Formats: sequence, C-alpha cells, structure tokens
Amino acid sequence: MGRILAIDYGKKRTGLAVTDPMRIIATALETVPTEGLLAYLQAYLKREPVDEFVIGMPKTLKNEDSETAPLVRAFVEELNKAFPDKPVHPVDERFTSTIALRAMIDGGMKKKDRQVKGNVDKISATIILQSFLEAHPR
Repeated sequence: MGRILAIDYGKKRTGLAVTDPMRIIATALETVPTEGLLAYLQAYLKREPVDEFVIGMPKTLKNEDSETAPLVRAFVEELNKAFPDKPVHPVDERFTSTIALRAMIDGGMKKKDRQVKGNVDKISATIILQSFLEAHPR
C-alpha cells in the first residue's frame, strides 16, 4: 500500500505532508517553492510509493472559491497529466492556517519559529491530510 501525499498549494510556497505506508499517521514532509513543486513531486515519487494525492482547495467563508482557487485547479490539471494513475482528492482547506498556528502555539513553538511561513504551510498540509484520513477511514 502506498502513501497519501497532501499538498497545501500557495503562490510562492507549498506545504507537503505524507502518511506512513500503513496510512495511519499524517506527518509534515517539506515546504518547497511552488515553481519547483512538480519536479520535487516527481523526484519524491521515484523514492517513495505514493498512491494518491490530497490537495487543499481554498474556499471563502461563503463556501465559494477564493481568489487562489483557479491556481489550485490549474495545478490539479498539471498533477493529473504528470501522474495520470494517481487520484487527486480536493479537500476544503478553510481555517487550516489558523489551526496550524494554534497547534504551533499549543505545542510550545517559539515565536521566531512560528513566523517562518514554511512551518505554517507544512503543518497546514498535515492538517489537511489528517482531516482526509479521518473522513475516509480504511
């Protein structure tokens, strides 16, 4: 059984998280520059078996697409072309950045480390992945 990889897509940076091979635990993986995201994923999938992707879909409080949703949808098309055999599951990502920041505070992360935007991105990806796992039990 391959892993599930989650993507918190951003204009500049993208946070990534991945499950263990048994798909029990979601773990922060990396924050990568968005311009190199596809190349990073291609290299990662050569090293690790990944069966499917989960990607955060940005929505407004009114459950409408946010201004970055078209960028995410365009990336999903790229992902489908690059990995046609891997399903891509969009997941509502509302409040994940807020939850990630709260988790960093509650976990005792220093303010200086919380200000590193990449930390929020990969923790957000972990939250997206964990919520997907909870909604789709094995």
